[in-house]
Amino acid sequence: MHNNVYSISPAVYWLWIIPVACFAIFALRYRHNKVKLVDGVWFNLFFFSFLICLGFSIIGTQNALLINTAMYIALAIIVIIILTFMLQAFFFIWNGIIMWRRESHTLANTLTLIIGIVLLLEPIVIRLLQPFLPKVINVFFTNLGDSVLFYIFVWAYNFLTVSLLYQFNRPKPDQDYIIVLGAGLMNGGPGYPPLLAARINRGLAFYQQQLAQTGKKAILIFSGGQGPGETTSEGQAMLQYALQQGLPAEQGIAETKSANTYENMRNSKEIIEQRPGTHNTIFVSNNYHTYRAARMARQVGLNADGIGGAKTSLFFIPAALIREYVAIFLKYKKWHIFFFILALLSASAAAYFSTR
Repeated sequence: MHNNVYSISPAVYWLWIIPVACFAIFALRYRHNKVKLVDGVWFNLFFFSFLICLGFSIIGTQNALLINTAMYIALAIIVIIILTFMLQAFFFIWNGIIMWRRESHTLANTLTLIIGIVLLLEPIVIRLLQPFLPKVINVFFTNLGDSVLFYIFVWAYNFLTVSLLYQFNRPKPDQDYIIVLGAGLMNGGPGYPPLLAARINRGLAFYQQQLAQTGKKAILIFSGGQGPGETTSEGQAMLQYALQQGLPAEQGIAETKSANTYENMRNSKEIIEQRPGTHNTIFVSNNYHTYRAARMARQVGLNADGIGGAKTSLFFIPAALIREYVAIFLKYKKWHIFFFILALLSASAAAYFSTR
């Protein structure tokens, strides 16, 4: 079934050069270093230009059935995106309530609840204040607020892109060391919360898979110090758990001084470099944490990629991702200051011309 209404110029097909070039740049950069935030920009340039070119190519077939099917699919996706934006405040509040009931009442665990309430009340407060504020003030803060929210959204979308891409990392089964990153002990120890047990089990699973495939035994480094209220170090507790699961004693090391992910990587690197032989290394954590942990490994000079797969409760993931995003977002203060100055100038200009 053909329809000339859908015909396009053959020159449009040259646009395919754009997604091909963007993907080539992304692939070359990503192969060298998987943790650069800018690679998310290159991937998204490829992805959206690919969709545009695909759309033109489908139109170029002049097949009405194919074109209409594609249009319905695109419309359904757009509707889903719109509904997601409209209902995001209620989703965050719902998730925040679950976190409040099931987790400790810390600021980190109430992030989704706070964000949901802010998203819900922000347009209401603005609408209530508008009649009482001069037009120039309304224009200024509306433009400034929209610019800041757009900036934060772009950063968040790019962060989610690179984090998702990192989940496709598949290390070769030739590792000499497997670093298992610690988490808090249950009730101060020696109990193992599901989050920590899942990381240990994932490390043991890779150890067993590599041993079965290649016969090579890796050394597992269980990294984590003794936190406030804990009766033992996380590293020692994790090692004990692994030994109970059948890990040979000579294949496990407890690193017991680290207080955060950066120190996990730095202290584990020191242990590895003191040992002879090759130093092929990976680390194990939860999926939401692997990308930021990989950045930490790069910072200390440790050439190690991460694997996730440690089981995480679904309700915990949104708040965990937000924490990861905020931790990375805050490292680029110069960029944020530069943008905020531009946003202030833009909002000021809009407010000035609104009075002309």
